[in-house]
Amino acid sequence: MRLALLAFAAPLVLLGGCATTDMAAKDEASSVPAAADSAYGMFLAGNAALSEGRNSEAAKFLEVARAQAGDDPAVSERAFTAALMAGEIEKAALLAPTGPNASEPGKRLGRLTKVVAALSEGKPKIAKAELGNDGIGFPHRSAAALLGPWVAAAAGDAEGAVVRPQLRGDAGVDYFGQLGQAHLFERARRYDEAETDFKAITSGDNPSEIAVLAYGGFLERRGRRAEAIALYDAALARNPSNAALKTARARKSAPPAPTIREGAAFALLAPAATMISAKQEPTGMAYLRLSLRLDPNRNDAWLMLGDLLQSRGDIEGARAAYSRPKPSSAEFPAAQAKLAWSYQSAGEKDVALKMARAAAATGDPEGRLTLSDLLRANDQYEEAVKILSDLIAESKSPEWALYFARGQAYERSGRWKEAEADLVQALKMRPDEAEILNYLGYAWIDRGERLQEALGMVEKAVATNPRSGAIVDSLGWAHYRLGDYKKAVEILEQAVELEAGDPEINNHLGDAYWMVGRKDEAGFQWRRVLTLKPDDKIKADAEAKLAKGLGPTPKLAGQ
Repeated sequence: MRLALLAFAAPLVLLGGCATTDMAAKDEASSVPAAADSAYGMFLAGNAALSEGRNSEAAKFLEVARAQAGDDPAVSERAFTAALMAGEIEKAALLAPTGPNASEPGKRLGRLTKVVAALSEGKPKIAKAELGNDGIGFPHRSAAALLGPWVAAAAGDAEGAVVRPQLRGDAGVDYFGQLGQAHLFERARRYDEAETDFKAITSGDNPSEIAVLAYGGFLERRGRRAEAIALYDAALARNPSNAALKTARARKSAPPAPTIREGAAFALLAPAATMISAKQEPTGMAYLRLSLRLDPNRNDAWLMLGDLLQSRGDIEGARAAYSRPKPSSAEFPAAQAKLAWSYQSAGEKDVALKMARAAAATGDPEGRLTLSDLLRANDQYEEAVKILSDLIAESKSPEWALYFARGQAYERSGRWKEAEADLVQALKMRPDEAEILNYLGYAWIDRGERLQEALGMVEKAVATNPRSGAIVDSLGWAHYRLGDYKKAVEILEQAVELEAGDPEINNHLGDAYWMVGRKDEAGFQWRRVLTLKPDDKIKADAEAKLAKGLGPTPKLAGQ
């Protein structure tokens, strides 16, 4: 049995395809294969559940498989992974890989899981012993280093708690280690040392939101509200729409200092974000689950987890995560926006708009902006224009994105003069923004206006963001509209390589192929368009060309 199971077991570090959910229960019986009464059947059932994002089921199947297989290390590691990904931290800690046959990455993540489980259960000395003096090695060294001082604080190690963690060449540990040290100095009532750290992380022209909120909270707790307000105002001048800063600015009482568990939960967020940005999503998800075990009210972690779950196909799990922030929280508008968009993406447009309207009815600017975005996505441009115009009128210094969004809505509703004015205003405010360069440049080309300037703008947009298939498509289509079909084919082929599943880009490439005489390839592209879930307009265009056996009538710029 051991050899058979090992042949099917992927190493922990390769579990990139395992989406998770412990929040949306499903019918287990539907996924159990015929051989489920055997260890092998349970193992297959567990693997199937993992690959389909049903980790709670996977954990149950694999736990049974592990028991029946005699603690086969490969099966045990899978069971541990499923429990951890499902957020069942105590179960995962019990299943943590050990012994000479377990993989080193699995054993190290198992130790980290045991640390968090012990800390969350009020057993700090066990957590400290598990972490050990030498910490936990690659790839979890950063997470363990940032967690260490909080574990020491929980265990009563006053000096160990304020030792700043540092790893050579790891800027994240250096920065977030100093932030954690500041909080722990405050906890030890060593206020001068705490303030030295807080000032250090908020120095410079553009300190992070995290640092500003942390230092501002410290100032408020020290009875220095006016200084905190000045700090928030300076940050809001740089980022006027930041909801968390606005909430801090408006509150009437000082926020409490983070508890040990809250501080430890926060310590895991930076490594989680680092892993996610490095395309190590399973490890990032594991860290988020550990963070949320320590602090279930960590709204930013819920949003990050929701994004991961949605990207991996677990829509119900993502929606449950987005539903966690409460209406009174700074993260609520962003959570509602993500929730509404999840319904929009699934084709449930009425549900999405209803949800967005409810959020907008509170008067929250982010909620109103989300509604305007969804209205534009559903071709309801006039109402979107009204909302955006109100937001611009209410703002002392409207952001470029508001003008850009309203310009798009005006353009789509046929009000070109107003659209052009807004798009030009947005470009003045952000002259190097690829999206504006692309949109305005292409609009001018399509209208036959300012052609050379417009082409240069689209070329600049591509140079700024060469990996955007949509922007490369615009450049190719610009050459098509200018009559340079050979160049259009060259560029549109690049666009299709970048966004192979985009129906509009494939449709454009088919048109360009037709114009250079590559008619069989044109027909292939138009047939491919119909397999890519195009909208009604693109679908009708491709079907008409295929039905007639004729390509598009060439339409040059300005026609």
